[in-house]
Amino acid sequence: MFPSNQSYQPYDNQGAFHVPQEGPPPGHDLAQMRGPSASQSEAEQVLSAVPTHVSSRFTGKRKALLIGINYFRTRAELKGCINDVKNVKTFLLKNGFVDSPTTMVMLTDDNPSRQPTRKNIEAACQWLVSDAVPGDSLFVHYSGHGGQQADEDGDEADGYDETILPLDFEKSGMITDDELHELIVRPLKKGVQMTCIFDSCHSGSVLDLPFMYKSSGQYHDNGWDKQLLTRTIMDAGLKILKGDRAGGIMGLAKGLYGGYKAKNSGSKNKTAKASEADVLMIAGCRDDQTSADASISGQATGAMSYSFIMTMTQNPHPTYVGLLNSMRDILYEKKFAQIPQLSTSHEMDPNTQFSI
Repeated sequence: MFPSNQSYQPYDNQGAFHVPQEGPPPGHDLAQMRGPSASQSEAEQVLSAVPTHVSSRFTGKRKALLIGINYFRTRAELKGCINDVKNVKTFLLKNGFVDSPTTMVMLTDDNPSRQPTRKNIEAACQWLVSDAVPGDSLFVHYSGHGGQQADEDGDEADGYDETILPLDFEKSGMITDDELHELIVRPLKKGVQMTCIFDSCHSGSVLDLPFMYKSSGQYHDNGWDKQLLTRTIMDAGLKILKGDRAGGIMGLAKGLYGGYKAKNSGSKNKTAKASEADVLMIAGCRDDQTSADASISGQATGAMSYSFIMTMTQNPHPTYVGLLNSMRDILYEKKFAQIPQLSTSHEMDPNTQFSI
């Protein structure tokens, strides 16, 4: 356990991360959340071909935080999360990152001294951003369960906060998007870049970044969702035509209120959650979707993490929107329904080249 003293720092004077040894919690009896589980990658096979020249415009230090949770000995056990972070670690090491206590932390539940508990995840997040200065490049990869819980501050159009589930979430609770934003986004200064990959269910807005991009490279504005509005009006009209006038009017009222709430919560989010730091996140799916824990070419892997590695293998110099579209294409070809999402902390040009 961590000391209760609030001044505790999870790193030494040289910046090395330290976690007191913490054993795994006992097995749980939980329902599957990330997606259908499977057995052990094409990704592993192609990692040797991952290029060592992914673009970088950074002059400062590079630091990475990698979190993979398989939830061993539970009914909700996943198979591919630890494989995912190992694959991403290999990718990073081939692209300028260094495996040392001061530059890379990996929390996995097969390592008794680096368990991905809530306290350890929070401490590792603090370590990651604590000394970040302009010119630095940070990288976060999370592979594990994701969830939702009731929104308490009114900043979610659907009424739910998105969450990640630490290993001990039954005891310590889930970590919400609001908390993640405060931990790793808000502390960053202008000129720092952080690239985040979240391979978990309901992860589309798990960092509450205010700018979400379409496949065309345009960002979603805060106006009315025209497709949803059209569907709401059509559904209301059909109910009225079928004689359910009260149901039609009630459905129309609820739809219009939902659109108004989404428009205003989006505006609030852009004001409250924007950052001058260059924070970019690729999420495994929309907030209303699940991300699959799969078996591809004989290896257990997160489908989204697999699509990221495969894209960077096939094209080491994609634009951000090109990376997004390639990942979507790979998942579609593999018959996964999830749709990866791209979001940023301020308006950016997603047609610029991906860089870490």
